[in-house]
Amino acid sequence: MSLLKRLGNVPTEAVDPAPPAAPPQTTNRLSPPAGPATQRVGTGELATLRRPTLGSSPTAAHRNDSFNELKSRIQNRLISELDPRMDLGNQEEVRRTVEETFASVLEAENIVLTRVERLRLFEAIAAEILGYGPIEPLLKDDTVSEIMVNGPRQVYVERNGKLELTDITFQDDDHVMRVIDRIVSPLGRRIDESSPMVDARLPDGSRINAVIPPISLVGPTLTIRKFARDPLTAEDLVRFGTMSEEMVTFLKACVEARLNIVVSGGTGSGKTTTLNVLSSFIPPDERIVTIENAAELQLRQDHVVTLESRPPNIEGRGEITIRDLVVNALRMRPDRIVVGECRSGEALDMLQAMNTGHDGSMTTVHSNSPRDTLARLETMCLMAGVELPVRAIREQIAAAVDLIIHQARLKDGSRKIVAVTEVQGMEGDVIVMQDIFVFEQTGMENNKIVGRIKPTGIRPKFVEKFEVANIYLPPTIFGVGYDRLF
Repeated sequence: MSLLKRLGNVPTEAVDPAPPAAPPQTTNRLSPPAGPATQRVGTGELATLRRPTLGSSPTAAHRNDSFNELKSRIQNRLISELDPRMDLGNQEEVRRTVEETFASVLEAENIVLTRVERLRLFEAIAAEILGYGPIEPLLKDDTVSEIMVNGPRQVYVERNGKLELTDITFQDDDHVMRVIDRIVSPLGRRIDESSPMVDARLPDGSRINAVIPPISLVGPTLTIRKFARDPLTAEDLVRFGTMSEEMVTFLKACVEARLNIVVSGGTGSGKTTTLNVLSSFIPPDERIVTIENAAELQLRQDHVVTLESRPPNIEGRGEITIRDLVVNALRMRPDRIVVGECRSGEALDMLQAMNTGHDGSMTTVHSNSPRDTLARLETMCLMAGVELPVRAIREQIAAAVDLIIHQARLKDGSRKIVAVTEVQGMEGDVIVMQDIFVFEQTGMENNKIVGRIKPTGIRPKFVEKFEVANIYLPPTIFGVGYDRLF
């Protein structure tokens, strides 16, 4: 992508002609020089050479416009002065070149800024060239877990499970579109009026969803689900209260004993994080094939093959679906198949894989409860277009799935595993289930939900598989002598 295309065209009305170069001065450019040539716009605001009509007491919106005007003007100068053939892949060299050009432009235009203002302006311009524009600071903020851009004037973030409106804005719809194109273009994805929705990912694995007009009526929208630079571990989830130590011991045994596991829950409940933690328990000597729409799983084993679906091209050809990848994965000699999310007919192929010797497979499903998870799997199997009686589908589900881990985001923003449920088999036309662990809420303190994850006291039937794998758990895991733990 060329530098001109990356930065985009800055509106000409926002660009002032470059003034003649000022004579050399000995004053420090980080401090305003004496003399009437420089006008400071408000205390602590941008100190720059402005038109006299700007006034001396601007409002917050006026100050923001002044900043954007100056940014556009300098950005335009950078476009004209930087080499368009510069390799944007070498970010260190590009940043150094941009910094030198930035300093020379400030000096040529006799623009005087404080140290803080100068740094803010440079980082804003550097973000346009090297990063993702106004949202670049949010991507670097480890306290932000999700970024939601609702058109150019409204950007929300999620912190600690709660939504917050930020003061970050884009210039216009085209500015948002440039950032979206910058994300999807390197991945071979496209977004335009004929294909106005796209799923993609950032280089760090963060998941991206973009929707543009005419589908979106508020302008281009962008939703970014961030992931920690270092994947969360089981110890982290215990510390956060997502699961208990007894549950970790139990789930580790389930993965090592090659049980088929479905992680269920609502949007943003933490399913992918839990799937990452479960995958970390897979022995390192096994071959793992992961299948996703946009690759976001962060497995640390060495022998991992990552497959990613592909949308159709502009002619409507070349689509590779999750279902295609599940079928192909069976030919790749996998020890484990991990599907990031089942949404449609691929659920039937996943169940057949689980029932044909690929034990220890895992996936996630959107649902409201463990029982609802079975209903969702049943519905998705019907979406495969294969005419099977409902009972046959239920028998497939009951035979394939051993364990359902249901996760929820509670009212206080916390994410917890609220049920670990065994799928025991069929009785008549009904799939029989039994809770092994449940979350019990005991009250509220300082707007935080208080409760504990406790075993139900029931020993699951698949414990026999633990013994075959030479895994023996203490009786307290299932609630025997549980009261002595507290």
